Amino acid sequence: MVEVFKTNVRARRHARLILDQIHQNFQDYHANFDLEDCDNILRVECRGSFIQPSLLIQLLAAAGFRAEVLADEV
Repeated sequence: MVEVFKTNVRARRHARLILDQIHQNFQDYHANFDLEDCDNILRVECRGSFIQPSLLIQLLAAAGFRAEVLADEV
């Protein structure tokens, strides 16, 4: 399963800190940022279980950032 989030994370150092927190709290998740994208994309992949978007949004909020699930485009 893959979930994509639009964020307001702009600095690489902030992205690294958030990725560290994600990987510590969700060992099954593989996450990365695309800060070159206009939406500062956070992409999270998980094999074998479902991704919990609300928990990731809360994690970013606790760090002072916003995130929202990016809707699939058809």
